[in-house]
Amino acid sequence: MFPLAFVLSWQPTRFEAAAAVEDLERALEQLRGLGYQGVELAVRDPAAVPVGRLRALLARYDLRVPAIGTGQAWVEEGLSLTHPDSAVRRAALARVEAHLDLAAEWGAQVIIGLIRGRRMAGVEAERARGWLMEALEHLAPRAAARGVRLALEPLNRRETDLLNTVAEVRALVEAVSHPNVGVLVDTFHAFLEEPSIERALEEAGDRLFHVHIADSNRRAPGWGELDFRPILKALERIGYRGWLSAEVIPSPTLEAAMAQVARWAREALGAPPA
Repeated sequence: MFPLAFVLSWQPTRFEAAAAVEDLERALEQLRGLGYQGVELAVRDPAAVPVGRLRALLARYDLRVPAIGTGQAWVEEGLSLTHPDSAVRRAALARVEAHLDLAAEWGAQVIIGLIRGRRMAGVEAERARGWLMEALEHLAPRAAARGVRLALEPLNRRETDLLNTVAEVRALVEAVSHPNVGVLVDTFHAFLEEPSIERALEEAGDRLFHVHIADSNRRAPGWGELDFRPILKALERIGYRGWLSAEVIPSPTLEAAMAQVARWAREALGAPPA
């Protein structure tokens, strides 16, 4: 029904839901053996990614890259598209442009999540929103020229005070008004911020580009409190045909989390991941 991916980090990171792997080939081999079709890559700096080796590994294990995450540039370096220092904003913009180049290698989407940052002291919400909109308007045509889409992700209030709900993100997407800028819905963030995850998905509607799956505790689906049946039905109702990408805490181990997501997918979708 939906192709399945798992989020891995090429580089060490403090972000707990992007599992950093020392032996990427072994992790990709395990994903392929479990029936995954893709691996979402969380990348701090695309310049550090050995593209040739990665290209060979993905071909060896027949895995696609549905999306490239950018949030580590904020977590590890403080790069933000809404920072009051214009030099920091320019550096963040240049970093996302590098992500666009990397994503073009596989026709992947680029996620705008944590790299939007938080509102700093003295910065009003509308000013921060304006900076983010300017960044998206700058990036959108450059992404389109590379065959890449931008997926703007609502995040829970513990991680940012900018755009916490799908309605807020959808409004900004509509304001940017570019066909390759859309919405990413993460079930963990939606659980914390939305009255109804199903209604949030319907709010995203035809602008829903990508879906992250995680349970209520950010662990693998089935290891928390979420009932994914109505969520999957909502995705069917809106005609979503994209990826389900597991962005989960690798607990108790990465291998156990990958196996649980695959097991959940087989049970929830009624068939092996497609």
